[in-house]
Amino acid sequence: MTSLEEWKKMTSARIGLNRVGGSLSTQDLLRFRLDHARAKDAVLLEPKFGELLTNLDKLGKRYGIEAVPAESLAQNRLEYLLRPDLGRSLSEGSQGELAARAGEYDLAIVGIDGLSAKATDSNLVPFLNVLLSGLESLRLKLAPLVLARFGRVALGDEIARTLGAATVIVLIGERPGLSSADSLGMYLTYDPKVGTTDEARNCVSNIRPLGFDLESAAAKTKYLLKESLLRKLSGVRLKDEMDPSFLQKPRSETLE
Repeated sequence: MTSLEEWKKMTSARIGLNRVGGSLSTQDLLRFRLDHARAKDAVLLEPKFGELLTNLDKLGKRYGIEAVPAESLAQNRLEYLLRPDLGRSLSEGSQGELAARAGEYDLAIVGIDGLSAKATDSNLVPFLNVLLSGLESLRLKLAPLVLARFGRVALGDEIARTLGAATVIVLIGERPGLSSADSLGMYLTYDPKVGTTDEARNCVSNIRPLGFDLESAAAKTKYLLKESLLRKLSGVRLKDEMDPSFLQKPRSETLE
């Protein structure tokens, strides 16, 4: 393959930009401004929490679990962006709501807005739909699905500890790039607790239809979760030895 135009068809990355004299072409400049505006919207706007919670509740009922909302200590979007520490702790009201549902669970799944409302709105429920279907064969005892507002990844540790879950999967909107404002991130932590640091987590990033497709990302998540529960660890101590050939399999086979 030698044509630059052919390479450009294979990626949304900004390669081979056209120039007019010393400047970008009008077409590429307008595309840059549009992508920049989309990235800003992803960070500043809030997800459609009411709609998301309704859809999560419908999804949870298929598996006999409820969906519950939660909030961090941040009071609004601006405070959340300026005070990351507040996004790592549960509000007092949410602590009580979740404590009332405490039990002995294998897994807690927590959806968090993070830094991309578009990722949460577009990909959270579709990805969970695929993931929960794939996890059925593991016969796990699932905690209620939690949808958290103004949260960082570490918020999932306190949520899982409050619920009494052995592991937690946090699905969070990732910081947007200029070609991907809708990326969802997955963070897996075994034995989560307040103060857990990032080396104790496994991450699957760029989950979106045009990135790490939902079926492949769910297959990877299932593998990591299964190994984590089996070995009772996560993070840098849990090596990813999954055969990469699953990426070439038909999507319907990746979760088998």
